[in-house]
Amino acid sequence: MMRATKIVATLGPASSSAEVLKKLMEAGVDVVRLNFSHGTAADHQARAQLVREVSKAAGREVAIMADLQGPKIRVGKFENNKIILKAGEKFTLDANCTLGDETKVGLDYKNLPNDVRVGDKLLLNDGLLVIRVEGVEGSCIHTIVELGGELSNNKGINRAGGGLTAPALTDKDKEDLKTAVALGADYIAISFPKNAEDMKIARGLADVASKEFGHKTKLIAKIERAEAVMPGVLEEILEVSDGIMVARGDLAVEVGNATVPALQKRMIRLAREANKVVITATQMMESMIQNPVPTRAEVSDVANAVLDGTDAVMLSAETASGQYPIETVLQMAAICLEAEKTEVHHLDADFFDQKFTRIDQSIAFGALFTAYHLGVKAIAALTDSGSTALWMSRHKIQVPIFAMTTKLTSQRAMALYRNVHPLHLDTSNDRDTALEQAEARIKKLGVVTSGDAIVLTVGEPMGQVGGTNTLKIVNVK
Repeated sequence: MMRATKIVATLGPASSSAEVLKKLMEAGVDVVRLNFSHGTAADHQARAQLVREVSKAAGREVAIMADLQGPKIRVGKFENNKIILKAGEKFTLDANCTLGDETKVGLDYKNLPNDVRVGDKLLLNDGLLVIRVEGVEGSCIHTIVELGGELSNNKGINRAGGGLTAPALTDKDKEDLKTAVALGADYIAISFPKNAEDMKIARGLADVASKEFGHKTKLIAKIERAEAVMPGVLEEILEVSDGIMVARGDLAVEVGNATVPALQKRMIRLAREANKVVITATQMMESMIQNPVPTRAEVSDVANAVLDGTDAVMLSAETASGQYPIETVLQMAAICLEAEKTEVHHLDADFFDQKFTRIDQSIAFGALFTAYHLGVKAIAALTDSGSTALWMSRHKIQVPIFAMTTKLTSQRAMALYRNVHPLHLDTSNDRDTALEQAEARIKKLGVVTSGDAIVLTVGEPMGQVGGTNTLKIVNVK
């Protein structure tokens, strides 16, 4: 059984050597994440180049996702680097403060005093500390501590329930977006979008930057604001994005921990229904930053995301700075495989009330239906843009989908699609030659043997985007 769920691994100090990268790819990493919250443009360019070199040597293309920092709202620095907040004591956030102490601290987001009202709860350091606004005076937000603890330099601030007006794209993000396009990122993750308009702005900037390189980068909306999960808003964000990330950290701080599991299931379902990809992220295997095995709760968390239908599960500090990056990927891959074995498929029910307006989409679903009922060993989709493979991947089926393309950019992008195994197909505009190559590639992988049935889809004439119009059932020679 081939693993359907993809693994995204964040690169960092623990995983930026050629040796470790090679082992991560061998362990099962499908997409590498470059976290633009840390490092310089030169750092990211060097890592991206190394990823391409290592993947080429390994004979396996992986996708690169550039994750923009976004408007992370933080406290400033303290004179002694940290303080202890005590419940019941007063504390001031002052936009004009230079160095903080036990009574006050500065802000990197100077507009915060205009965004809050008396009674608002502000959550610091991922919700570990809670302060309540008692008054706003000029640049100062006067608060009282409700839940105390240690507060150190540059910790994040969230407003319970959301509502902060900081734009999704900062000046830094706009420059980083250009860097991401230049280094050939297959995906760019946009942090903290509030609505579809934020994603449209990002799309416009990415399209302009892409003109020089002739490659349109796909955009992932990170859903981490309360406003983004409002009824109707998430659907609009999905419409203008290529996919979403269930970014459970900041989202949980804004909407509450207890709300996130149901939101996760809703986001995954809506993304699949909209024919968009979805990544589940944050603290999936966090204990493995320091331990060689995950907790039982983490195992269940990853498995449930798989059973929900996520395209990918993501590792952050586990592979960026953890002590066991390779072991973490191996454990995650094993969990995904075991969860997929137990999946119950209802493909016929998926097609109830479906209306197809495009020939290529009809062929994609026809291939799934045929493979499901004939019990074939594999589906081979000859595709230019990857759309046929994406549509197929929105439905659960225990038949591997091999997406074959002559375009390297399409091959890399499809590395994120659930149950899709992208392969490079030698250039050929002759349909029969291309189909013979596709059949030979699958047989060489050991997925099928002589006499096994496979389903093939292709477009005639070949090489046209959106041109898939033929479905063929063949027995392997």
